Amino acid sequence: MFVVSVKPLLSILIFTLTIFVALFLLSPTASPYSQSLFSSVNRRPEIWSLRRTIEWRPCKWWLHPDPIAMEEVAAAENNGYVRVDCYGGLNQMRRDLCDGVGIARLLNATLVLPKFEVAAYWNESSGFADVFDVDYFIHQLHGFIKVIKDLPSEIASKEPFPVNCSKRKGQFDYVESVLPSLLKHRYISFTPQMSQRRDRYPLFAKAAFCQACYNAIRLTRALEKKGFELLQAIPKPFLSLHLRFEPDMVAYSQCQFEGLSAASMKAIKAAGIDRKPWTGELARIWRNRGKCPLTPNETAFILQALSIPTNTNIYLAAGDGIMELEEFTSIYPNLYTKSSLLSDEDFTNMHGNTKAALDYYVSINSDSYVATYFGNMDKMVAAMRALKGLPKTLLLRRRDFANFTSQGLVGEELMEALWKAHRDDFVIAIGSALPDCFCEYNL
Repeated sequence: MFVVSVKPLLSILIFTLTIFVALFLLSPTASPYSQSLFSSVNRRPEIWSLRRTIEWRPCKWWLHPDPIAMEEVAAAENNGYVRVDCYGGLNQMRRDLCDGVGIARLLNATLVLPKFEVAAYWNESSGFADVFDVDYFIHQLHGFIKVIKDLPSEIASKEPFPVNCSKRKGQFDYVESVLPSLLKHRYISFTPQMSQRRDRYPLFAKAAFCQACYNAIRLTRALEKKGFELLQAIPKPFLSLHLRFEPDMVAYSQCQFEGLSAASMKAIKAAGIDRKPWTGELARIWRNRGKCPLTPNETAFILQALSIPTNTNIYLAAGDGIMELEEFTSIYPNLYTKSSLLSDEDFTNMHGNTKAALDYYVSINSDSYVATYFGNMDKMVAAMRALKGLPKTLLLRRRDFANFTSQGLVGEELMEALWKAHRDDFVIAIGSALPDCFCEYNL
């Protein structure tokens, strides 16, 4: 008969438990974002493996417009010429242009190619034609609105009459206030405002807006070629991450961040933005409202909570100067950037718009996309991914993260709460909910 001695097995068990307890007690104090040592085996499935119940697709009234209505557009009397003046970064200017097309159609005007304003703040000097395919833009808008490259000779030498739209909202302001200026001067310029209500547009103007935004704007051939080369250089499959933690953004946010390096603090001060962080109870309220950008460390923690493997290939779709990036790469080391994938000469000679265009191109073609801040780029990328039938799109919940940590949740408990919040978003496609031009479909 085979006899097993209990004593040696018991000794081994006690020794093993002693080692685990010693490791736990001697380990550094856990931050709110640290996993418990005993919960390293992740019981949650990867977020992308979940079955979605809802998705957003282009509405039929836009994608397949009434041919009779299209003919009426071509035959309608022209009220004059409109130029859209676009300011800011590339994606902000693109949003301005989309709105401007809808407004020009509302006013029954002919659209002149937009003006992209040179902005020293954005390190920018490229215009619309330097980034986007002009002929494609004109062709794709045929039947929605007339677009011209050159003004008629009788007004070609004139500057457009500037119309201030900063305090105007909705279609009635444009029709009642802007249209008289257009009829009087025949050539006007304006910059649309983000606060305007597109749901008040008649369907023909809304269709022009949607077509301009999602079917008419394509990068130039040279930029698409460069974007394709960049895309090919990234190991597959990969996740595109739009991470926002630049010094100027952090300074502008008025948020307090503990534990930042001396280099980061110096960079924030050098940003020269005169907005002091909130303190005390106001700082907590501000953060719990979701006003503070996620740090790279917090972002990595949330990705882990969503069971995104730490060996995932990640493309950093971001501007220059992201702070505290080593906190992210210590957990997700397979990080790729434009500067690491492009030649030094290519990267050095690029303007801000070119870099933003490449990030956009890679992001709409990536296997998955995660955004830490729902800005203009994220709205455009989410829409284009919905148009292309790419469902793996997610916006990280800053407000939930702040509230969960404010409630004292840490480690595995915090991970579980974050998982549930993002799971519900992904299943019902919150990250790509785009009601302006997209309609909801149950799966």
